[in-house]
Amino acid sequence: MNQNQQHQAYNQAYYGQNEQGGGLQAMDYWQVVRNRYGVILLSLLLVFLTAAAITYIMPARWEASALVEVKNVGLSTSPLGYGGTATPGERSMASTQFIQTQFEVMTSAKALEKVVRELNLVDRWGMPDEFSAVRRLQGMVRTRPIRGTDLIEIRVSDSERLRPAEIANEVYRAYRQVREEEINQQNQQVLGLLDKQLNEQEERVRQARVRMQKHMQEQRIVDLGRFLRGGGRGDEVDTGEAAILDRSRTSVFQLEQEIETLRAQIAALQNLEGDDLIRKAGMLGLDDPTIKRFYPQFNELILQENQAEEQGLGQRHPARLAIRSQLDSIKGILTGAVTDLRGSLDIQLAQAEAKLNVAREQTEGREETFIDDNMKYVTYQQARDEFYMQRDIEKTLIIESLKQKIEHTMPRRPIVVWQEAHPSNSPAAPNKPLVLIIGGVLGLVFGLGLAFLLEFMDTSVKSIEDVERYLGVPVLAVIPKHVGLLHRESGLSPDAEAYRILRTNIEFNRKSADANSITMVSGGAGEGKSTTMLNLAYICAQGGYNTLMIDADLRRPTLHTYFDINNSVGLTNYLTTELALEDVILQTPVDNLYFMPSGILPSDAAGILNSRRMSELIADVKSRFDLVLLDSPPILGVSDASVLASEVDLTVVIVQHRKLPRNMLMRVRQAVENVGGNLLGVVLNNVDLRSDNQYQYYTSYYTYYAPANRNEARQSVADAKAQNPASSVAKSAARKDVEVREDAF
Repeated sequence: MNQNQQHQAYNQAYYGQNEQGGGLQAMDYWQVVRNRYGVILLSLLLVFLTAAAITYIMPARWEASALVEVKNVGLSTSPLGYGGTATPGERSMASTQFIQTQFEVMTSAKALEKVVRELNLVDRWGMPDEFSAVRRLQGMVRTRPIRGTDLIEIRVSDSERLRPAEIANEVYRAYRQVREEEINQQNQQVLGLLDKQLNEQEERVRQARVRMQKHMQEQRIVDLGRFLRGGGRGDEVDTGEAAILDRSRTSVFQLEQEIETLRAQIAALQNLEGDDLIRKAGMLGLDDPTIKRFYPQFNELILQENQAEEQGLGQRHPARLAIRSQLDSIKGILTGAVTDLRGSLDIQLAQAEAKLNVAREQTEGREETFIDDNMKYVTYQQARDEFYMQRDIEKTLIIESLKQKIEHTMPRRPIVVWQEAHPSNSPAAPNKPLVLIIGGVLGLVFGLGLAFLLEFMDTSVKSIEDVERYLGVPVLAVIPKHVGLLHRESGLSPDAEAYRILRTNIEFNRKSADANSITMVSGGAGEGKSTTMLNLAYICAQGGYNTLMIDADLRRPTLHTYFDINNSVGLTNYLTTELALEDVILQTPVDNLYFMPSGILPSDAAGILNSRRMSELIADVKSRFDLVLLDSPPILGVSDASVLASEVDLTVVIVQHRKLPRNMLMRVRQAVENVGGNLLGVVLNNVDLRSDNQYQYYTSYYTYYAPANRNEARQSVADAKAQNPASSVAKSAARKDVEVREDAF
């Protein structure tokens, strides 16, 4: 049978009856009610009495309400009147913000002051001043929006029947007056600002006109576009110089092209004579009438001569002689024409180059004149554009001013009343019977809910049965709350008896005396693991056990602080260097109690602990000491504790009372079993014995160790040590091998 099967058999034997049938579930609920009846009755009583007190103390309140619609009327706040365009979302947001603003306006001091004066509330209420009356009125008036509309409900409550309706109606009248005053003031401000800006703009237009006319006179500019096209903004002033300059540049370009053509023709005819000269001249397509007329005949006669030769006609044949005669005649004509043409081309080239020089000089002069004129016209055009812009702004201001003045004359309704307030026939509050019934029901429900919530939503470990049910291992000891460090006390504290019980249960639950290496683990931090181990070691040393404590918590070691020991040399130094065991084991001021600090904290704590040297260390100290206790970090937080549980003989889980959830307790057991550890049992720590009745039997030794019996207890401890030295003597030879540095303390 494996360990899990043993746990299941243990649970079946111990809790089999409790898991049968459904009647026990009802009894469990009834037990919760019985255990928490004080909370239930207290909740019921408090809620019911509170409801009764509020019901009978609170005076009757009368209410009346008026329903009004507020409208967003008034002039535009923009000085230029640019209303712009808004999306439906923006208009909806603006409407929502406006309605929310009007809530505050209705209940503002400015509006309610008018209500106080109109109804003479200072005298009617006997208030010392108007400010006090306004403050009281603000507490009576409430505004509420009607969802999805621009309607506002004005609700007033008061201890008198007729007064709420009177005040509610006067509130919306005062609000209407405030809004009308605000609109009129806004109108006057906007119209005044528009008139001021219009006057300033007229002056700007006049100054811009003067500057434009001054430029026209000084530069003698005739702006025909202003008169022919209406002088619109963006018209360009055309002086004709641009067209003349463009024509000059075109003429220069054409002359340059003509010169290049002539030079190419002259170069083509250069150094040619005879038939080659004639053929080249004909191919160039020169504009010469003689060449155009006789060059085709020349080509035709050459072709005829070639055909006659191909036909086998000799040079002396009459036909060939006739062709040759005609060819010589035409060749002479063409040779003379080409010779004359070459001279003509030279003359044309010289004439074209002379024209080009003249055209270039004229173009450069026109460019300088054009640039100067343009500088003058640019300055003028800037002045003209400024004038047109200022004139357009002036027109916009005139139109906006006229529009606002027309709107100002139109009637405005900032508020529409859809329902006036009327006195109520019955008080709005309180409904005494209903409040008392609801108070009693709510008190009972709240009490029951609170009781079950406190009991069943608490998943922490609350009893020994919880521990043994979920782990299947015994509870070795119950440690009371607020137990201190025993080695700093007399050693005869009643709290020490809990650790003696723990020592005894460990002795009887371990299978053999050789299983003497034990690690203390916990599910989370702050469970009291280090304190429990230290006090257990102290009690074991007191009982004659040669005990070694090893601080294997390489994350946050604390044991060295309890003895004010330097933590620079210890377990990590031994595991990573060749130090001897006696160099890292220190003897404490307590007899039979030795301590190995953690040493310098490593970067890989789990790797160091899960090493062959660590296994050899545990095997070595097991043979030298009666009991070896190893402190470890929380097992659910890091893997160090799991490594230690696999190395040592036994594992003891420290569980703080009413702190660790049950599912976490199961994970602690699983973590130990997964690495092959031997879970010996659980220590239920930090138990408040006075608040939990099931632990009262653990308090019996407090009476025995009362101050009057302390001397007797001290003598009993001494007698026990003298009569039972077996465990101390059993390994006296092994202790002789341990060399410790007593000067470390």
